[in-house]
Amino acid sequence: MEKLIHIKQEKVTLEGMLKLPPKAQGLVLFAHGSGSSRLSPRNNYVADSLNEGHLATLLIDLLSPQEDEIYQTRFDINLLTDRLVRVIDWLQQQSETKELPIGLFGSSTGAAAALQVAAALGDNIKAVVSRGGRPDLAMTVLERVVAPTLLIVGGSDFGVIKLNQEAYEKLHCVKKLASIPHATHLFEEPGSLEQVAQNAQDWFKKYLK
Repeated sequence: MEKLIHIKQEKVTLEGMLKLPPKAQGLVLFAHGSGSSRLSPRNNYVADSLNEGHLATLLIDLLSPQEDEIYQTRFDINLLTDRLVRVIDWLQQQSETKELPIGLFGSSTGAAAALQVAAALGDNIKAVVSRGGRPDLAMTVLERVVAPTLLIVGGSDFGVIKLNQEAYEKLHCVKKLASIPHATHLFEEPGSLEQVAQNAQDWFKKYLK
């Protein structure tokens, strides 16, 4: 099943694409980075891979088009976190999704929001994956994250590697730091995104039970 959904959040309506493959074992909610959207070809590629692995996905814009035009709003991690929590509340009220264990896939600033949500909701979040993320923007709450967390970085994304290493040391949960050889920040190199998708699928299938 595939359907366009709309979730009203105070003064804005968030639009997303929900995909539910047959016999889904869990659901992965995507948190996009600054300047990206639910139409991101990279996140859609990963989502398609997860669907093939019998995982449901929800790609949703956490900001309205007007909000996304404001630079400061793109980096308002607390706002993104609040929106993610409200989307999770919505998922847990829908008959098709309320029984599915939830994982979070965050990229760039979205990874910080995903980790803040995981810290806030505890066992309600079963797994987290960050792709080229900025977990350092959630540094103050990382010690409270209990969900198994996979940080994926490009082997040539040097500044982000250091930030992820620092965040990795703060995590006390089941954790892994995976480096994709020769990949830069957007994982545009041949085969890089395929490795991201496989790592993510393996992680979610292991922990979304």
